[in-house]
Amino acid sequence: MQKGKMIISSITPGGPVPKRNAQEISDGLEKAFLGEMLKYAGPQPMQGAFGGGIGEEQFSSMMTETYADALAKRLDLGLAGRIGGAA
Repeated sequence: MQKGKMIISSITPGGPVPKRNAQEISDGLEKAFLGEMLKYAGPQPMQGAFGGGIGEEQFSSMMTETYADALAKRLDLGLAGRIGGAA
């Protein structure tokens, strides 16, 4: 590698993703996507005298992850079909 230049070799596409593996990957992606969406659109922590402070913040992240997991199990966003598995 010469100084100041980056050499990028060509990328060859891999084979099809096995069905079981594709489903696991798509489930994980859906859970992550829904978790990020719930951070912005989900229940917000209370402010003021009835707010839970730092404890509420820490617990709310676990609750957001749990909600995302529950939603991912009930919803099919169709990611398995897009990454090479059967929907």
